[in-house]
Amino acid sequence: MAQTAINHILLPYQKRWIEDRSPMKIWLAARQTGKSFTLALEAVMEALEKKRSTSLILSASERQSREVMEKVHTHLLYFGVRSEDVISTEGTREEARLPNGSRIISLPANPDTVRGFSGNVFLDEFAFHTSTEEIWRAMYPAVTRGFRVRISSTPKGKRNLFHTLWQRAEGFSRHITTIHDAINDGLNIDIQRLRAGIFDPSSWAQEYECQFLDETTAFITYEMITACEDAGAKKELISLSQPSSLMGEGDFYLGMDLARKNDLTVFWLWEKIGDVFWTRMVKEMGNAPFAAQRDYLYALMDGSLGFRVRRACIDSSGMGAQLAEEAVHSFGPLVEAVVFTAKVKEDLAVTFRRKFEEKQVRIPVDGLIREDFHSVRKFITTAGNIRFDGDRTGTGHADRFWAAALGLNAAVCRPSANQAIEFEAHSKKPRDFAAMKGF
Repeated sequence: MAQTAINHILLPYQKRWIEDRSPMKIWLAARQTGKSFTLALEAVMEALEKKRSTSLILSASERQSREVMEKVHTHLLYFGVRSEDVISTEGTREEARLPNGSRIISLPANPDTVRGFSGNVFLDEFAFHTSTEEIWRAMYPAVTRGFRVRISSTPKGKRNLFHTLWQRAEGFSRHITTIHDAINDGLNIDIQRLRAGIFDPSSWAQEYECQFLDETTAFITYEMITACEDAGAKKELISLSQPSSLMGEGDFYLGMDLARKNDLTVFWLWEKIGDVFWTRMVKEMGNAPFAAQRDYLYALMDGSLGFRVRRACIDSSGMGAQLAEEAVHSFGPLVEAVVFTAKVKEDLAVTFRRKFEEKQVRIPVDGLIREDFHSVRKFITTAGNIRFDGDRTGTGHADRFWAAALGLNAAVCRPSANQAIEFEAHSKKPRDFAAMKGF
């Protein structure tokens, strides 16, 4: 039955992994190649093969842990083991108890979970686990007692234990499967369509071609970015018909990075709650006329959208100079025109990064934002000057990064009470919100 499963369910690269009986093995594999499916099948096969055995599958999150257990459930059904007799749940722990006394346990990764555990250990997407060094120290003694260790993951930079084990650890049987390897082995996937959906070449190289990218060149790392992602941070501005914190006098700050043709114009709206800045809107405009950009900016500034921005910083470099000048004339000192010199960009970038280090920002869970922020690099020129720049992609040139940084700068350099009074004298009359729906 097991050999039938190997022959009829798995592709060649998955078969090679299953048939490798080495005590320790590690698999560097692209996304969407069936790593978790294969690990779950191996755990089931070993549980059926050896009575009263125990296998522990650790995943990067509770959601992924539950998804792995669903795969275990599917494999058990294939082998004729009734799932209603074997699946039990306790908190974040899910366990399959087989009729032969074997157990398969699935849990989100935690060093305390592994400590003292006796059995086979499966580390799924290990590069994305938290506290990987502690987990490894806790579970490694299991190897000395004759149990098996299986590790699989997509790369996540070079500064993690998965990269170290792949590059330098001895005693491991190594397997690598890029997206190209998988397709050559029969994976049915449209690589052109998949490639078109990945706008950042670096992300494609890491996620699908198994290249370990050096995180040290990224000014804001993936780890810093994902630590500040929150479902409560929003890209879409909540409409006037919905009650929200946007209704009334909140502490709202706006950043605007302006473009016309090649890049994006981005509006980034922050709300300060305590010491934390929450994203309340990310508005992206591609190839929008300056009149449309100006109208949307003015609606944000004059209260037409149901709230009033306390202060805004606008990119006034190059083509943005006229719009920024008009905004300063209309709204007084509550708008600052910012010319992007090397020194200004350094100040903006350093302040922005510090907010991530201190976890004082909350941003939407969004792939384009994540890659945009990660694309910014710090360079030292041959003259010894510091320069910040981002990769140009099909979705901008770090435009979201600079809009968000400008918005935080607006909050850091807040106007005085006298300036606020002056703003009232400059502000426009509220407009009809319905007219803004096309933007």
